[in-house]
Amino acid sequence: MTRQHHGLLREFHMLMQSINPATGQVSGTFPVLCTEEITGIIRQAASAQVRWAVLDIQQRTGYLLRLAQLLRQNRDTYATIITEEMGKLLKEARAEVEKCVWGCEFYAAHADRFLADEAVVSDATRSYVVYQPLGVVFCIMPWNFPFWQVIRAVVPALMAGNTVVLKHAANVPRCALALEKAFSEAGFPEHIFRSLLITAKQAETVIADDHIAAVTLTGSTSAGRKVAAAAGKYLKKCVLELGGSDPFIVLEDADISTAVEQAVIARFQNAGQSCIAAKRFILVDTIADQFVAQFSNRISELRCGDPKAETTGIAPMARTDLRDELQAQVERSLEMGAELVTGGACIGSQGAFYAPTLLDYVQPGMPAFDEELFGPVAAIVRASSADEAVELANRSQFGLGASVWTTDLKRGEAIARKIHAGCTFVNGVVKSDPRLPFGGVKHSGFGRELSYHGIREFVNIKTLWIK
Repeated sequence: MTRQHHGLLREFHMLMQSINPATGQVSGTFPVLCTEEITGIIRQAASAQVRWAVLDIQQRTGYLLRLAQLLRQNRDTYATIITEEMGKLLKEARAEVEKCVWGCEFYAAHADRFLADEAVVSDATRSYVVYQPLGVVFCIMPWNFPFWQVIRAVVPALMAGNTVVLKHAANVPRCALALEKAFSEAGFPEHIFRSLLITAKQAETVIADDHIAAVTLTGSTSAGRKVAAAAGKYLKKCVLELGGSDPFIVLEDADISTAVEQAVIARFQNAGQSCIAAKRFILVDTIADQFVAQFSNRISELRCGDPKAETTGIAPMARTDLRDELQAQVERSLEMGAELVTGGACIGSQGAFYAPTLLDYVQPGMPAFDEELFGPVAAIVRASSADEAVELANRSQFGLGASVWTTDLKRGEAIARKIHAGCTFVNGVVKSDPRLPFGGVKHSGFGRELSYHGIREFVNIKTLWIK
């Protein structure tokens, strides 16, 4: 055996594991693809894209509606896979699959309008803009919403006439393969959507491939830097949706009870593992004590447990290493002067459980303020005024989402315009919505997903001028 063949064999025998975060048990192992296999799949996707691109939009819509129907029919099966593989509450997993159905049906209803030719008056007899596919899009997706974040990136790209290859997170291979099977069972032509079970190190090889036209990543800021560098090196279009440390600003005239109830959802759904989760709760001093008392009581009521049980309030985190990293951030913040109100510890010897945690008197310079806390930890930041609250909200490397809570809607809207973020909600929890563009600024990335903005990220916006 030559050294080259030995290397391919060794690469092929690398394995991914699917580990249940609630039990720590391995539920499956999957071989990592070797370089030759990766290249073959990309070439198949490129060949399929030529045939896919010539279909009219109504034909693509038919496939998409069948996918939506399949997702709806198999919701509970897919939700169980999600829960067993990344740990979220089963009821949240069901909601995630339902959101995927919504995303499919939204683009089935609107893609033809989003991609329609646009006439422009010029010195030509006729001039207009057309939206044409780029080719094969490489999607690199995370584990925290393992179905929705794939669907929201893949579906617009496919409807625009591209094909897609997916590198999913290494801890959710079952989700990756289930998605690939779903597209196949919905009747999509072969190789329109393929899952690549590969490592992060292999991702640059995919980006470098001449058949890859563009890349989209949802992930950490550090991963975004690497993907952006590789995309720039090979001159590939990219969209990056990265980390966040969303401010949740509560003004003195807010409905405190409502704000607290929504704060629990905004911080602790999906065990706090969401880029758009509220993380820094910036409270005007006059209502801070009242808010903290009510918020602490509600957090203390949340119970960790089996994510498949309907009564469980907090699921395990996705991996033990992520839990341990969160614990280190909490401990460093406490050493620097933050005060522990509740929680602040790992739970049990089995699984990746972490107690719902509330830190008070968090200030800039502490990990709980400066870094992204990707787990069930809420940080209270106190502000002397609304103006200081805005200043504190913007004193962050991140700029993904934000929310403002007030009974004065005109004032809330004015403050929302001052926040440096890709989206700001007034009296609402930040969420992604197929009807609205989604993405961030600063270290939270660039480009947009969803709405017509998202479908136009991976097209050639082409001018046609005729005289």
